[in-house]
Amino acid sequence: MLPQLENTVFHLDNQPYASLLKIYRKEFLDVSVSNNLIHPDSLALAGDGTPVVTSRRERKKRICDCKEKGITDCRCNRYFSQPDCDIGWDSSRDCFYHGYDLYMLVDSQSDLPVFPHFSCASKHDSNGFLHAFFRMKSFLPDYKVSKLLLDSAHDAMPYYQYCKRENITPFIDLNGKGGRPPVYKNDFTIDTDGVPLCPAGCRMRRDGVEAAKGRAKFKCPKISRKNSSISCTCENPCSNAKYGRTVHLVMNDNPRLFNIPPRSIKQWKMEYNARTSAERSNKRKKLNFKLEDGRHRYTKMWYCRLYHILMLQHLDTWDLPFESPLRKLILDTA
Repeated sequence: MLPQLENTVFHLDNQPYASLLKIYRKEFLDVSVSNNLIHPDSLALAGDGTPVVTSRRERKKRICDCKEKGITDCRCNRYFSQPDCDIGWDSSRDCFYHGYDLYMLVDSQSDLPVFPHFSCASKHDSNGFLHAFFRMKSFLPDYKVSKLLLDSAHDAMPYYQYCKRENITPFIDLNGKGGRPPVYKNDFTIDTDGVPLCPAGCRMRRDGVEAAKGRAKFKCPKISRKNSSISCTCENPCSNAKYGRTVHLVMNDNPRLFNIPPRSIKQWKMEYNARTSAERSNKRKKLNFKLEDGRHRYTKMWYCRLYHILMLQHLDTWDLPFESPLRKLILDTA
């Protein structure tokens, strides 16, 4: 699906939100950019999907006369007022629902929404991301993505290969079901976060990153940090080298598992933690601005409601005080 959507030319006039997006970009996105809230030349983009319930059941009606003939369970065609809605699973509510899967692309630094897309409820987040991302690239061509912050639902090799081609740094959590190479460099195995385990089963110690060569270096964990002249303290050392056994993890071997920066370091974790901006943005739409309270029967009306909420989120950010009122009150009283 990724190469297919990557090579697809999307036309804005064919989208149900064409006029809304033009207004939203000119009057809100561009203003946020001018206020230095969003940096389109180096965008750190966080993505997440959320279920949107549109009705309790499918909206459909008969177009045949079987009911008049006494046939109540016919399989004739039905008329659906919302053909782009279907039934999906809501893991947070632990139930099935009828509606959309809203995928939001959010600027992780400001928590401001950038681009939304409604998909049918049964669509997986990894597919929803692709539809939203490549539409955003078509309709907002001036926005250059430098980082992608995604959860484990997007942990697939084509994502990493695409990011490497486009010079995007991916921060994607590993999916435990994705698998890891059983053996690396003949006698090394890989831990859950991409750290090599020596033949004795110990996690090796990171010893820097060579970004130019696209690899990370790990050293023997039994060598003293303060006095590297002390040899490995294992009963059966796996190397006679003075500084112990070393291994280089090369991104070309497995760009999904071997990241730069590595997942095991603090820098990666701090960057990945900003992914929650997408979750906060979705929460505001549904709880604060009552996205699901709409009773619309057409996708255009749902997009009208959604884009109005996006505009309100930008307006709220513009009006945020630069100083906490409580802190100012305490300082003035003191």
